[in-house]
Amino acid sequence: MSTRALERVSRAEVVGALSLATDLGMNLPLESGLRICRLALALAEQAGIDESERDRIYYVALLRHVGCTAEVHSFAAIVGDELEFHDGASRIDATSPRAMAAFTLRHLVRTNGLLGAAGKLAQMARSRDAFQEGIVAVCEVAELLADQLGLDADVQRDLSLTVERWDGRSFRKRAKEDGIPASVRVVHIAECATVYADVGGPDAARAVVRERAGTAFDPRIAEVFATHAETLLAPVDHLWAQLVADPAYEAGALGDDEADAALRAVAQFVDLKSPYTVGHSRAVSRLAAAAADHAGLPASEAAAVGRGGLLHDLGMVGVPSPVFEKRGPLTTDERERVRLHTYHGERIVAQSPSLSALGAVAFRHHERCDGSGYHRGVDARSLAQPARLAAAADAFQSMTEERPYRPALTPDAAAEELRAEARAGRLDGEAVECVLAAATGRRRRRAEHPGGLTTREVEVLRLLARGLSTKQIAADLVITPKTADSHIQHVYAKIGVSTRAAATVFAMRHDLVEGSGELPM
Repeated sequence: MSTRALERVSRAEVVGALSLATDLGMNLPLESGLRICRLALALAEQAGIDESERDRIYYVALLRHVGCTAEVHSFAAIVGDELEFHDGASRIDATSPRAMAAFTLRHLVRTNGLLGAAGKLAQMARSRDAFQEGIVAVCEVAELLADQLGLDADVQRDLSLTVERWDGRSFRKRAKEDGIPASVRVVHIAECATVYADVGGPDAARAVVRERAGTAFDPRIAEVFATHAETLLAPVDHLWAQLVADPAYEAGALGDDEADAALRAVAQFVDLKSPYTVGHSRAVSRLAAAAADHAGLPASEAAAVGRGGLLHDLGMVGVPSPVFEKRGPLTTDERERVRLHTYHGERIVAQSPSLSALGAVAFRHHERCDGSGYHRGVDARSLAQPARLAAAADAFQSMTEERPYRPALTPDAAAEELRAEARAGRLDGEAVECVLAAATGRRRRRAEHPGGLTTREVEVLRLLARGLSTKQIAADLVITPKTADSHIQHVYAKIGVSTRAAATVFAMRHDLVEGSGELPM
């Protein structure tokens, strides 16, 4: 496997892939983010917005939903299939508490019936604070991921304000009118116009934008759009080439450290979707790279295998949380939705030469040597050594993590299962032994922790990231709930966040969620 293509990976390619992934995670048509970005840039030019704002508009348009995996677990516990919810919500003013409340009520009645909806509303009333935290979390996570992608402080701030509205009557009420960055004001209109143009063409888009002018939208920019709607909404082909491969945005190759950090941000975006997968991609990445080293692959190829591990579950954002976290057996339809995640991941990176080179390994992790895997169903003849190592690494790491339908296996039990898979011809025996050898060399827990956290605070953070409530954390650590809450607040203060989701991103970023034990042999 050559790594020359990877060496040319740009920030725009990673951001473009994240944009396509958020389309999937929000149940929007693929390339919605790219279309919104093109429209936003054209609208800004038509409105006479300074060219210096171009980069901010570009990144806000592509990453406006990059916080969408924050608190999905809690959100789906109320609304059910969050992808279905997002599909309907895309045609309402999501910045309006009143509009969102009305839509949510209709959705709950339609999906649960009157009595069921009443129960869900009572659940929402009991968890009002958690609902508000979810809104804050989306903003905080977007800000943290933008930082890890290497975007400047202005872009981070703009992304944290994407839920604000012109009249100030938003969920958070942190800014209004010209206090909202121009990038956010332009992107709000571009997103609305794109959605309604799909429904009824330029006339429908114009009507809705004018209707929301002065409330949700900047009235001046709204009128510019309305005046030039037909021109601005003219269809354009090859959006990836225009927006991502364009040298104006591509901005050259990332260095190795920058590329690693950007790909880890992608992994965090994916793994945040469920408490059961927090830190999974990073752990698979590390294990696969170490196994590749044990197998004798050159250092550059081992690093590429590790980077593929960061991307391997990218398509999982398209699996609804109720399926993701189901405790019983999956139905045939649910199994197919899960099996499609490797296909979706492969399609997300397909237009990027650099990332698709990684995808040749990353999205083969569920293929099996006997042809029984998915999504392509290829056998050993089509599986190169890096893909076999990635498959074994993902299998071992998954076995040693808790899932809704089973407890985590001990390392010994997972080793036995992995070797059984090799004997059955599904996994490559040599790859399995390389993975198990690599697993014995996992790092022990470090003495010093980032952010000035104490060892106890790291324990609390790890449990918090796994979705435990304050009472559950207290029980697990044999302390009082009051003491547990005190630890949580100290953690938040030290790392500069205010929500569980943002703290979880911090934990993943600093490698604080994976167990540190070694594998007995």
